[in-house]
Amino acid sequence: MLGELREDNQALIARMIEIHDLCDEANDVATASFLENWIDQAQRQTKKSIAVRDASMTLATAITGIVDKPSNHSVDETVDRLKNILQSKGITLFALVDHSGEAEKAGMKMPPTKLLIFGSPKAGTPLMLAAPSIAIDLPLKILVWEDDQKKTWVSHNSSAYLQERHNLPTELLQNIAVVETLVAKAAESPDRDGS
Repeated sequence: MLGELREDNQALIARMIEIHDLCDEANDVATASFLENWIDQAQRQTKKSIAVRDASMTLATAITGIVDKPSNHSVDETVDRLKNILQSKGITLFALVDHSGEAEKAGMKMPPTKLLIFGSPKAGTPLMLAAPSIAIDLPLKILVWEDDQKKTWVSHNSSAYLQERHNLPTELLQNIAVVETLVAKAAESPDRDGS
């Protein structure tokens, strides 16, 4: 509901800015000045709704921007599931970093930990055109790791965090929100998905 209200406010702001520009062209200073006050007020309300949304995220996610979801599979099984899902959706897997494997090569031991780096230029390019700083967080990443109790976790950057961090337009949020669907599908129980 807050998201819809925020989107409505943003649409209203955009329309008021268009009218303001028309007033400027017509040298209607009084109406333009009046609109500036309304635009400022609407922008403040939008910022408040973003603050409320952020407050509703878990504290850890709000602070770090990282979402951790338990997986019902081992690290390797979860990675395989993610690879299959990415392939079936035509999403490019750019790299699979085996942190635990590399640690072992260096003579160190760590629980299974693998990072998938993936994306689609068709989805990523509009994001980078709208907010060039998002390139530091693209391609998207999913970390699959095992904790001390041998429980597998799937971690990724929160879409809301990335939107806020890079001031992404709401209409492009779907381009990064796909990560949440991928994680949920890869982590779900075998009885839920028939595998």
